[in-house]
Amino acid sequence: MEKLVKPARIAFAIGLAGMVFPQFFYRQFIVNFFPAWPHLPLAGFWACLFAAAVLAGCAAIIFGIRPKTASLLLGGLLLAVYLFGYFTYDLFVALYNNHLGTWADGLKEPALAGGALVVAGSLPTEASVQRSAVLRFLEKLVAFGPFLFCTTMVLYGICHFLYTAPISTLVPGWIPGHMFWTYFGGSALILSGIAVTFKIKLRLTAFLLGLMIFIWLLIIHIPLTIADPFGNNSNSLVSAFSALAFCATAIIISGMAGKRPPQI
Repeated sequence: MEKLVKPARIAFAIGLAGMVFPQFFYRQFIVNFFPAWPHLPLAGFWACLFAAAVLAGCAAIIFGIRPKTASLLLGGLLLAVYLFGYFTYDLFVALYNNHLGTWADGLKEPALAGGALVVAGSLPTEASVQRSAVLRFLEKLVAFGPFLFCTTMVLYGICHFLYTAPISTLVPGWIPGHMFWTYFGGSALILSGIAVTFKIKLRLTAFLLGLMIFIWLLIIHIPLTIADPFGNNSNSLVSAFSALAFCATAIIISGMAGKRPPQI
């Protein structure tokens, strides 16, 4: 599984880049990255600037241009935007945010931040890069990458039980037992998230989590994207790319289980 780490890093970068790219066309934030703050000035400008910064970081990872620095900065950016964006908005601004479903859109962002930190942890130290105070701080957060990722996985698993009816409609019609697979998927997300967090059979559990999300990408997200790629601000397309990023994160965690990146 170690051989999958490098392609998984590229897959994560492609997934994250695919999520933010539509912001250039819609001139607004995709719902997974920033909430609809009332009267936010220059919202289109900030959305495009954020997308450009994320795309630059993803390109650096894909083409190996100081990828560790890029992934650290991506993780810090995504986490900061979530804390000062969705977290603050859901906690203090939005009305009626008293159940988990109202937080669901923004929960992808800390998982992506955790994924970027996981990518950073799988890369060798860049000896030629001067380590600023910001990078040294972000390096300390690398250990929390799997936790951020798994927190979202567990919460999404809980959503499978709280919102069973709407989630069960995502199961393809040719698969029998929609309710069973909804509960099974929720249970798998919760148990694997907990297991990865506490490093219980880490290599196997993280790999199975990544495999499950990859299967969902193939049988749920890609068909929905083909059916309606641009509807609701390209929601199906963005969801497919997020599934790719999450799958890649789990595979990297599996491949790096018990190992440290080589030092240069």
